[in-house]
Amino acid sequence: MSITVKDKEFEVYLSAKQIELRNAELGKAITLDFASEELVVIGILNGSFVFMADLCRYIDLPISTSFIKLSSYSGTESTGKVHSILGLEEKIEGKSVLIVEDIVDTGISMDYLLKALSEFNPAKVSIVTLLHKPEAFQFNYSLDYVGFEIPNKFVVGYGLDYDGLGRNLPDIYQLSTP
Repeated sequence: MSITVKDKEFEVYLSAKQIELRNAELGKAITLDFASEELVVIGILNGSFVFMADLCRYIDLPISTSFIKLSSYSGTESTGKVHSILGLEEKIEGKSVLIVEDIVDTGISMDYLLKALSEFNPAKVSIVTLLHKPEAFQFNYSLDYVGFEIPNKFVVGYGLDYDGLGRNLPDIYQLSTP
Protein backbone atom coordinates (compact mmCIF):
# COMPACT_ATOMS: atom_id res chain seq x y z
CA MET A 1 0.00 0.00 0.00
CA SER A 2 1.31 3.45 -0.83
CA ILE A 3 0.40 6.86 0.56
CA THR A 4 1.21 10.46 -0.23
CA VAL A 5 2.62 12.74 2.43
CA LYS A 6 2.89 16.34 1.31
CA ASP A 7 4.48 15.97 -2.14
CA LYS A 8 6.12 12.52 -1.84
CA GLU A 9 4.96 8.93 -2.29
CA PHE A 10 5.71 6.36 0.43
CA GLU A 11 5.19 2.60 0.71
CA VAL A 12 4.82 0.43 3.84
CA TYR A 13 8.16 -0.64 5.27
CA LEU A 14 7.23 -1.88 8.78
CA SER A 15 3.67 -2.71 9.79
CA ALA A 16 2.05 -1.61 13.02
CA LYS A 17 1.99 -5.28 14.11
CA GLN A 18 5.74 -5.72 13.52
CA ILE A 19 6.39 -2.57 15.57
CA GLU A 20 4.09 -3.71 18.40
CA LEU A 21 5.80 -7.11 18.65
CA ARG A 22 9.25 -5.51 18.70
CA ASN A 23 8.17 -3.00 21.36
CA ALA A 24 7.08 -5.89 23.58
CA GLU A 25 10.49 -7.55 23.15
CA LEU A 26 12.35 -4.32 23.89
CA GLY A 27 10.19 -3.62 26.95
CA LYS A 28 10.87 -7.08 28.35
CA ALA A 29 14.64 -6.71 27.86
CA ILE A 30 14.64 -3.25 29.48
CA THR A 31 12.58 -4.56 32.41
CA LEU A 32 15.12 -7.32 33.04
CA ASP A 33 18.17 -5.08 32.61
CA PHE A 34 16.93 -2.31 34.95
CA ALA A 35 15.10 -4.47 37.52
CA SER A 36 16.86 -3.03 40.58
CA GLU A 37 17.51 0.52 39.39
CA GLU A 38 15.72 3.85 39.54
CA LEU A 39 15.00 4.48 35.85
CA VAL A 40 14.33 7.81 34.19
CA VAL A 41 13.04 7.44 30.63
CA ILE A 42 13.80 10.48 28.47
CA GLY A 43 12.11 10.81 25.10
CA ILE A 44 13.50 12.93 22.29
CA LEU A 45 10.72 15.09 20.88
CA ASN A 46 9.01 15.20 18.54
CA GLY A 47 9.64 11.87 16.88
CA SER A 48 9.85 9.53 19.87
CA PHE A 49 6.51 10.39 21.48
CA VAL A 50 4.56 7.50 19.89
CA PHE A 51 7.35 4.95 20.37
CA MET A 52 8.00 6.06 23.95
CA ALA A 53 4.33 5.87 24.93
CA ASP A 54 3.98 2.35 23.53
CA LEU A 55 7.36 1.16 24.84
CA CYS A 56 6.72 2.43 28.40
CA ARG A 57 3.58 0.28 28.59
CA TYR A 58 5.84 -2.78 28.10
CA ILE A 59 8.36 -1.77 30.77
CA ASP A 60 7.20 -3.46 33.98
CA LEU A 61 9.04 -1.17 36.41
CA PRO A 62 8.32 2.04 38.27
CA ILE A 63 9.72 4.69 35.93
CA SER A 64 9.70 8.44 35.69
CA THR A 65 9.56 10.15 32.31
CA SER A 66 10.75 13.36 30.80
CA PHE A 67 11.32 14.86 27.37
CA ILE A 68 13.92 16.95 25.61
CA LYS A 69 13.57 18.45 22.18
CA LEU A 70 16.39 18.35 19.63
CA SER A 71 16.24 19.19 15.97
CA SER A 72 18.67 18.52 13.13
CA TYR A 73 16.39 17.90 10.12
CA SER A 74 15.01 20.10 7.39
CA GLY A 75 12.69 18.29 5.00
CA THR A 76 14.27 14.89 4.24
CA GLU A 77 17.89 15.86 4.98
CA SER A 78 19.88 16.23 8.19
CA THR A 79 21.27 19.74 8.60
CA GLY A 80 24.29 18.40 10.49
CA LYS A 81 23.65 20.88 13.33
CA VAL A 82 21.74 20.25 16.53
CA HIS A 83 19.51 22.84 18.15
CA SER A 84 18.49 22.18 21.76
CA ILE A 85 15.03 23.66 21.99
CA LEU A 86 13.49 22.32 25.20
CA GLY A 87 15.63 21.47 28.23
CA LEU A 88 15.59 18.63 30.71
CA GLU A 89 13.72 19.32 33.95
CA GLU A 90 13.90 15.86 35.59
CA LYS A 91 16.66 15.31 38.18
CA ILE A 92 18.88 12.52 36.85
CA GLU A 93 21.96 12.71 39.10
CA GLY A 94 22.83 9.23 40.33
CA LYS A 95 19.97 7.64 38.37
CA SER A 96 19.91 5.30 35.41
CA VAL A 97 18.72 7.07 32.28
CA LEU A 98 17.17 5.48 29.22
CA ILE A 99 17.12 7.76 26.19
CA VAL A 100 14.27 6.92 23.80
CA GLU A 101 14.83 7.94 20.20
CA ASP A 102 12.70 7.26 17.14
CA ILE A 103 15.66 6.94 14.77
CA VAL A 104 19.44 7.15 14.96
CA ASP A 105 20.95 7.76 11.56
CA THR A 106 24.08 9.99 11.50
CA GLY A 107 24.21 9.98 15.30
CA ILE A 108 24.92 13.72 15.51
CA SER A 109 21.89 14.50 17.69
CA MET A 110 22.57 11.58 20.03
CA ASP A 111 26.24 12.48 20.39
CA TYR A 112 25.21 16.02 21.33
CA LEU A 113 22.70 14.71 23.86
CA LEU A 114 25.09 12.20 25.45
CA LYS A 115 27.62 14.98 26.08
CA ALA A 116 24.93 17.30 27.46
CA LEU A 117 23.47 14.65 29.80
CA SER A 118 26.89 13.73 31.22
CA GLU A 119 26.96 17.17 32.87
CA PHE A 120 24.01 16.09 35.06
CA ASN A 121 25.99 13.10 36.51
CA PRO A 122 23.61 10.21 35.86
CA ALA A 123 24.67 6.79 37.18
CA LYS A 124 24.50 5.47 33.63
CA VAL A 125 22.95 6.33 30.29
CA SER A 126 21.49 3.74 27.92
CA ILE A 127 19.91 4.25 24.52
CA VAL A 128 16.88 2.62 22.92
CA THR A 129 16.03 3.51 19.35
CA LEU A 130 13.22 2.15 17.28
CA LEU A 131 15.20 2.51 14.06
CA HIS A 132 18.92 2.60 13.32
CA LYS A 133 20.65 3.33 10.00
CA PRO A 134 24.12 1.75 10.37
CA GLU A 135 25.19 3.02 6.91
CA ALA A 136 24.69 6.64 7.98
CA PHE A 137 26.05 6.32 11.56
CA GLN A 138 29.17 8.46 12.09
CA PHE A 139 30.08 7.63 15.71
CA ASN A 140 31.10 4.58 17.73
CA TYR A 141 29.03 4.91 20.92
CA SER A 142 26.79 1.92 21.52
CA LEU A 143 23.06 1.71 21.02
CA ASP A 144 21.88 -0.58 23.80
CA TYR A 145 18.50 -1.51 22.32
CA VAL A 146 17.64 -1.32 18.63
CA GLY A 147 14.18 -2.09 17.33
CA PHE A 148 15.08 -2.41 13.66
CA GLU A 149 18.16 -1.76 11.56
CA ILE A 150 17.14 -0.17 8.28
CA PRO A 151 18.90 0.96 5.11
CA ASN A 152 19.77 4.62 4.66
CA LYS A 153 16.32 5.53 3.30
CA PHE A 154 13.93 8.26 4.39
CA VAL A 155 11.03 6.94 6.48
CA VAL A 156 7.83 8.42 7.88
CA GLY A 157 5.06 7.32 10.24
CA TYR A 158 4.79 6.11 13.85
CA GLY A 159 6.14 9.42 15.13
CA LEU A 160 8.53 10.07 12.25
CA ASP A 161 7.65 12.98 10.02
CA TYR A 162 8.19 14.64 6.69
CA ASP A 163 8.09 18.40 7.31
CA GLY A 164 5.83 17.85 10.33
CA LEU A 165 3.39 15.50 8.58
CA GLY A 166 2.85 11.74 8.88
CA ARG A 167 3.62 11.26 12.58
CA ASN A 168 0.13 9.84 13.18
CA LEU A 169 0.49 6.96 10.70
CA PRO A 170 0.43 3.58 12.52
CA ASP A 171 2.91 1.93 10.13
CA ILE A 172 6.37 3.08 9.06
CA TYR A 173 6.66 3.98 5.39
CA GLN A 174 9.73 4.37 3.21
CA LEU A 175 10.11 6.83 0.37
CA SER A 176 8.99 5.14 -2.84
CA THR A 177 11.56 4.77 -5.57
CA PRO A 178 10.53 6.38 -8.87
